Amino acid sequence: MVDELQASAEGAPASGSRARRRPVILALRLGISGLMLLVLLYRMPDVHVDRMVPEWNRDTAFFLTLAVLLTFIGIVLSTLRWRAVLSALGTHEKLRPLLSHNLAGMFVSNVLPTTIGGDVLRVSRLSRDTGEATTPFASVVLERLTGWLVLPVITLLGFAMNPGLRHLGTATEISFAMAAGTLVALVLLLAGVASRRFGARVAGSGGWRRFAAAVHLGMDKLRHHPAAAFNVLAVGFAYQLVLVFAALMAAKAVGMSVAVGPTALLAFFPAVLIAQVLPISISGLGVREGAFVLFLTPLGVPTEQAIALGLLLYLLNVGVGLLGAPAFAVGGRGRATLAA
Repeated sequence: MVDELQASAEGAPASGSRARRRPVILALRLGISGLMLLVLLYRMPDVHVDRMVPEWNRDTAFFLTLAVLLTFIGIVLSTLRWRAVLSALGTHEKLRPLLSHNLAGMFVSNVLPTTIGGDVLRVSRLSRDTGEATTPFASVVLERLTGWLVLPVITLLGFAMNPGLRHLGTATEISFAMAAGTLVALVLLLAGVASRRFGARVAGSGGWRRFAAAVHLGMDKLRHHPAAAFNVLAVGFAYQLVLVFAALMAAKAVGMSVAVGPTALLAFFPAVLIAQVLPISISGLGVREGAFVLFLTPLGVPTEQAIALGLLLYLLNVGVGLLGAPAFAVGGRGRATLAA
């Protein structure tokens, strides 16, 4: 993905080997998604597919509407987070074009069956807007990294607020391990690439070195502008918390009991988000649903409802992603020619 981001930012086509691998990778990821869903639906004991669809009533419609609204608000907040990162890097962009790029990226990631992620599209289009590639590349990398910093903190907050969640066996252990491991790995990464010696060593290089150089650039800017760093993290927390409450509304829409409250999703939903970005399936299909089964069934949630929650969140993302179809179709015309 780093290579794809770099090639897109520079306006270069993918190499021949990468282009030839794409259909194979896409087929593998589609196959893995389908296989995992089949295992969940037809090979797990006591799973009845007909019970996955909740009874339609006024409450279902109300909670579903709230889930859709919060999902869209989350997209707006993610765009504000991206703009905050760009501002910290010294580039000031208006919200409307960034929102257009973000929606187009969501359309690519969640609707189109492709291995080219929405982040690649965002880097490409912002590079055309600004006329240079370094800052757009760095902004997308840093924006994603702030999410990896915020998610583990939210998990730890959930466990702190609800001590009963700390004694759910494997579910607690895996969620806590994912949060702690992600946080430690991210802190080590940021500490390593923030050093001036490291930045000088990787400057101007390609591949993973460019990824590290982008992080170094952002860390150097944020180190000298702590207010900007605080703003990025504050918007990042707001964005992730909105996603948690969108998941809570979706859980209520599929008929989950009161046992799945805000603190339970604070503790476990970040682990689901971390797991679903693993590049082994399409849009996290199968991975997300399996993670919900793992984390929610110890709370008494039927397996059917856990799977239904994962599928509903996927459909919500697809539905909001469809709003990006017009932006994807017509939004590729930049304001400036990309600098050579």
